Formats: sequence, C-alpha cells, structure tokens
Amino acid sequence: MAKKIYKPGERCPRSGQYGIVDPRGRKTSQERTVVKDKPFPPTPQPGQGYVLVDPTKHKKR
Repeated sequence: MAKKIYKPGERCPRSGQYGIVDPRGRKTSQERTVVKDKPFPPTPQPGQGYVLVDPTKHKKR
C-alpha cells in the first residue's frame, strides 16, 4: 500500500518527522517535523509533498 502524500497547507493528522517527496512520490533528502493539527509548511519546490517517516512516540504517564 502506498503512503499518503500530504500537500502543503493540509492539517497534519499525526505528529512526527515527514519526508519531502517530489511530484512522483520519490524521496528527497529533506525532512520536516510537523505537529498534529498544524498545517504542513510550504515545500522548497512546487509540486512536492510530505510522507510520514517517523511518528512521534509518546510515553504514558
């Protein structure tokens, strides 16, 4: 199953590290940390998007 590609400006569904992918879905060498319910930031190039690479792990209190 392919990973969902999120566009800049969409709300982040889960906090974590998101890799930037090109328009064809190929990974670039860049990642961004995005917080749940915050919008994804603009990408360096038009047509790029984000895929979840490493979700944030929360400790139970």
